[in-house]
Amino acid sequence: MKRRHFINSLVAGAAALVTRPLAAFNEARVSTRYLRPPGALAEDEFVARCIHCGQCGEACPNRCIRYFGLENGASSLDTPYITPRDQACILCMKCGDICPTGAITPIAGLMQPILDNVHMGHAVVDHSLCLSWQGQSCGVCYRACPLQNIAIRVGWMEQPEVLDQCVGCGLCERACIQMPQAIRIIPDYEHRRATARATENTT
Repeated sequence: MKRRHFINSLVAGAAALVTRPLAAFNEARVSTRYLRPPGALAEDEFVARCIHCGQCGEACPNRCIRYFGLENGASSLDTPYITPRDQACILCMKCGDICPTGAITPIAGLMQPILDNVHMGHAVVDHSLCLSWQGQSCGVCYRACPLQNIAIRVGWMEQPEVLDQCVGCGLCERACIQMPQAIRIIPDYEHRRATARATENTT
């Protein structure tokens, strides 16, 4: 009898998952920060154009591109994202070259086009966690940056200062030896949201 009850419970649970309204998944949002690949369009347009072909991930030599399940809502299913602490973007621009729909725009792998067109996010330093800001010279984030003295510079004791031209590749966050990391990327979609809120508050 117990076994039959157990099997019936399993069947009922599976049925509930199958029949759960899709809207419930649309309400879900991932709890961790994520970045879209370099050259990705603004979030809504990116999601609308992405056809979930997976070619961007196949082209990525650093294997930093992953794909959402339902944890970020049904509209994001199978769309590419990057978690910089796990594996950051090396700005090779191969994902944009291969994207068939323009969801990720092609950008030349040269410094100026990257500075002008890549807006993955922006790095922020937590001085309370950063070794250099606590009197122990480190500089790992600076040395990991492919845009040294353009996106980030260091001062006394190699204290990092993020500059306006940071594109948010995440290599600094990936390299940070602190746990939790003392430097992290604020994704572009969060920055846009914050800017919109600030604009609304001033009008």
